[in-house]
Amino acid sequence: MNQLSINQLKQFKHDITRFMMMYKFALDEMETRIEILVQEFEMLHEYNPIEHTKSRLKSPESIVNKLYRKGCDISFPNIRDNIKDIAGLRITCSFISDIYVISEMLKNQSDLKVLEEKDYIKHPKQNGYQSLHLIIEVPVHMSDRREHVCIEVQIRTIAMDFWASLEHKIYYKFTEDNRAVPARLLEELKQAAYAASVLDQQMERLHKEIEIIKEEQSDMYDEKLNRIIINNQQFALPQALLGLLDDTKK
Repeated sequence: MNQLSINQLKQFKHDITRFMMMYKFALDEMETRIEILVQEFEMLHEYNPIEHTKSRLKSPESIVNKLYRKGCDISFPNIRDNIKDIAGLRITCSFISDIYVISEMLKNQSDLKVLEEKDYIKHPKQNGYQSLHLIIEVPVHMSDRREHVCIEVQIRTIAMDFWASLEHKIYYKFTEDNRAVPARLLEELKQAAYAASVLDQQMERLHKEIEIIKEEQSDMYDEKLNRIIINNQQFALPQALLGLLDDTKK
């Protein structure tokens, strides 16, 4: 390999590394934002709608294969314009209502831009899959410029996440062996998706009933109101600060 081709390879490696880094940084940025929301809910509310998150970055090979399937020429601009799920973040919740709460919180962040929304909860896929998909443009501050990078955010319940994970494993097993999934299994998967949806709706009703009961049974005054917890440290509220309550009444 001559010196020119070595230098070209080095430059290409630099370019593709920088390109992939942008998506990695966009995921880091979103995960930090989600972690802030988690801590906010833990400190200020009795209930946290976010169970856990999982992120993934497509490999360069997977990106190229998807670009080929779309019939596009290989170039960085074509990749950015035609593939919006290079970076993916999955947020798992306990209840269906949590999905829309989290979605609204993300939409309300002024520097995030929602480019596309697909609601597979109100309009499930043919196989029964339910989830909320958002394509979000995230600002990423590099050393010499600011980039706006697209990531796909999937928000779904624990029940549907469990179903989707098993469905993926079943499909992967058959595609790995170049076989079609039998119709009987496809029908059972669809029935399982329906069962997961029914479970979600039942748990949603129970959650709302429990919240109503808690409100009815709550005391007018609670010792917990005299203290706050920040970063697992407990602080008593000084009497001088409680005096501010009297000032607000004047």
